[in-house]
Amino acid sequence: MSRPFKIEIAESEEELKKRLQTANLGNQKEKLMMLRWIKNGQVKEQQEIGQRLAKDTSTVTRWLQKYRTDGISGLLEIKKAPGAKRKIDDAAIAALEEELKTGKGFSSYGAIVDWLKQEHGQDIEYATVYAWVRYRLGAKLKVPRPQSHKQDEKLVSEFKKNSESFLIV
Repeated sequence: MSRPFKIEIAESEEELKKRLQTANLGNQKEKLMMLRWIKNGQVKEQQEIGQRLAKDTSTVTRWLQKYRTDGISGLLEIKKAPGAKRKIDDAAIAALEEELKTGKGFSSYGAIVDWLKQEHGQDIEYATVYAWVRYRLGAKLKVPRPQSHKQDEKLVSEFKKNSESFLIV
């Protein structure tokens, strides 16, 4: 038989019940149920909590230590990983935005990769540059199609006038 443990639960039973009803993560619900059982006096030992929750007693001990030191907010805290670091720094992104806004622009995404390497010293992959420019910055590299030198400009302008009247309908 393990030794009885003593812990004071600061929250009222009503507060624990409300928090349990609003908790949306299973891990948080288990922790709140544990606190509620201790507050009610339904459990007397850590082993019993572990058996009821199907958790190891070391897990229960860790949860209770966290509650003792940080309170209920520390116990229910959800930790989030920081994520990956950006491959393009903020200065390069701002300069790229300005360069895209100018009329000169770039002829291809490969040209942007080269520009970033020369101007900002960053060796960024083509796919990363494409994703940043196309989806995050919302820019499209539009280059007019080459036209034949054999085209008659008079016929082209007449076609444009006639096609505009069809589009207005």
